[in-house]
Amino acid sequence: MQKYGYVRVSTREQNEARQLDALAPYEIPQKNLFVEKKSGKDFDRPVYKRLKKRLRSGDLLIVKSIDRLGRDYDEILEEWRHITKEIGADVLILDMPLLDTRTKGRDLTGTFIADLVLQILSYVAQTERENIRQRQMEGIAAAKRQGVKFGRPALPLPDNFNEIHKAWREKKLTLKQAAMECKMPAGTFYSKAVRLEKAEK
Repeated sequence: MQKYGYVRVSTREQNEARQLDALAPYEIPQKNLFVEKKSGKDFDRPVYKRLKKRLRSGDLLIVKSIDRLGRDYDEILEEWRHITKEIGADVLILDMPLLDTRTKGRDLTGTFIADLVLQILSYVAQTERENIRQRQMEGIAAAKRQGVKFGRPALPLPDNFNEIHKAWREKKLTLKQAAMECKMPAGTFYSKAVRLEKAEK
């Protein structure tokens, strides 16, 4: 059985020493310590991938806290399943003793409790994401009711727009030519022309 440690910090924070100190009592061989400076938004991380290739059945992966493993609980659940079920390794999260698949010698209870805790964390994280999204939508709706404008203000039409628009509608100019005359992309010219025509009706 091999012990492995995984430490992750973002490039904005330089506190890997705190995580390494937490792992020190477990006497993990230096060659089995994997330190990564990478965002935890997903698991597309080179050091983490190298670590996972080294894991074998019966090995133990130690991480200080669950957010060092990752930030997306749906993805954490998938990684947890892969490590514990497919590879057959154990996982120990130091800040959350219930997340320890070694409990009572890898018996069903220990695995069940760890899986259950992860499911609850995933549910709470998903609920919070939905609550944040709902609050944002309600805030935007309230601001719009109060007359707050979102997005960049529309640029004024060029002085020659009406003249070029008329020539384009009379097929004297192609869409591309009309857009070039107005110094704007063809799609922008077309959408502004349609909007103008609707306003004039």
